[in-house]
Amino acid sequence: MQRLRTFLDSHCDNTAVVEIIDGLMVACKDIAHRLQLGSLAGVLGSAEQENVQGECQKKLDVIANDLIKDCLAGIPSVKGLASEEEELPVACNAKGEYLVLFDPLDGSSNIDVNVTVGTIFSILSADANADAASDAAYLQAGNQQVAAGYVLYGPSTLLVLTTGDGVFSFTLDARIGEFMLERQNIRISETTQEFAINMSNQRFWLPEMQQYVGDLLLGEEGPLGKRYNMRWIASMVAEIHRILTRGGIFMYPYDSREPSKPGKLRLMYEGNPMSMLVEQAGGGASTAFENIMNIKPDGIHQRVSVVMGSAQEVETAISYHVKN
Repeated sequence: MQRLRTFLDSHCDNTAVVEIIDGLMVACKDIAHRLQLGSLAGVLGSAEQENVQGECQKKLDVIANDLIKDCLAGIPSVKGLASEEEELPVACNAKGEYLVLFDPLDGSSNIDVNVTVGTIFSILSADANADAASDAAYLQAGNQQVAAGYVLYGPSTLLVLTTGDGVFSFTLDARIGEFMLERQNIRISETTQEFAINMSNQRFWLPEMQQYVGDLLLGEEGPLGKRYNMRWIASMVAEIHRILTRGGIFMYPYDSREPSKPGKLRLMYEGNPMSMLVEQAGGGASTAFENIMNIKPDGIHQRVSVVMGSAQEVETAISYHVKN
């Protein structure tokens, strides 16, 4: 099995991107270690403060955010960074070539019950004259991403990564402190009989989504003609990892509770990087109305509805919306 750095050196000809990914994993290893210690490391519970999204932060939200920021700021090729947890981006190195956006701890509401969480990241090229402390520098469509990935903190710690030429998975060998190549050229099955959605929000969905999920629940007797199983972990990293492992469709659709917001998930920190991974693995990623990575963002904390996973099932979900 190859070590991550050996793989990157042979698979990616961009030395700066290799350095960013390799450096970022230093912070992720530290986060993994603290998660494994749990209450012994004093990382459980609430930080008793809110992030820019108005959400109550967990202690490890704050810790993970600081660890990643400190790590990235020390990498010369990082011009700036933006975190889901902070209102404003941060300029790092004036001569840097890249911008890094990240969700330091996706699914953090699961920490206290010891359920899977993760770190999501996206790498963009930076204009030489861009102000990395300004939102404008980061407002690039997802199809301009140079690399994207996530680290999943579960029974084992996994890195799932794309640099635009396939999806690869690495497992952290805690004995030697190295990520080792586990799966190559991951592909998502085109069809599925498994879906993930928060059914408690059903009454707030658009009629088209209600009809589609209703037909999923009808199974063999419905118009889709097959029985589906439902899963829900409330951690996007865990949901997408399951899809990359055995197929499926994950949905966090628009709902009517906050009409001014097109969805709950963040385009720049969750929607775009996960869409790049899913599409590189042969799956589909949409808002149910348009391809996620084609969206020209208007803010670094912009929200988006999400329908992604097995390509044929995503197309089926889209068809319910397009025909209406």
